[in-house]
Amino acid sequence: MKKISIYFLSIFAISFLFAEKALAVCPICTIAVGAGVGLSRWLGIDDAITGLWVGGLIVSMITWTESWLDKKNIRFKGRIIVNTLGYYILVILPLYFSGIIGNPQNQLFCFCGFNIDKLLFGIISGSISFWFGASWYFYLKEKNNGHAYFPFQKVVMPIAPLIILSLIYYFLTK
Repeated sequence: MKKISIYFLSIFAISFLFAEKALAVCPICTIAVGAGVGLSRWLGIDDAITGLWVGGLIVSMITWTESWLDKKNIRFKGRIIVNTLGYYILVILPLYFSGIIGNPQNQLFCFCGFNIDKLLFGIISGSISFWFGASWYFYLKEKNNGHAYFPFQKVVMPIAPLIILSLIYYFLTK
């Protein structure tokens, strides 16, 4: 058993020698979003808030995949649409078929008179807010001759909208 553990640890350590720089939303953002999802579910936080972080994670993964496809020079018509739909389907369908999304007792009343699932609402608003924060970072960086305005701005700007909306949703669903 100890031999197998050393074997896997060696492979894991060697893999860092061949790792390349990511050109998308930073890995720290993705780790922070993933940790936020796990932590919120573990703590029993409302699904609207959990959905925010799931949506942010999906957008982060779409961005990473697009960057990887660009780097590998893989281009085809409708690539961004296929990539985006693929990630949302991979996340939402299992949640739906397992009964997590679509539970009638887990609904929010929407302004237009319809009910929407809390987790689905969170995924939609989290996706939009994470994308907005990341896009705003790249816009500001471009306006500042390719430099960030403050350290870790690339991390703070996509995560900040998720944190702010988490607080707002917490007080609204309390």
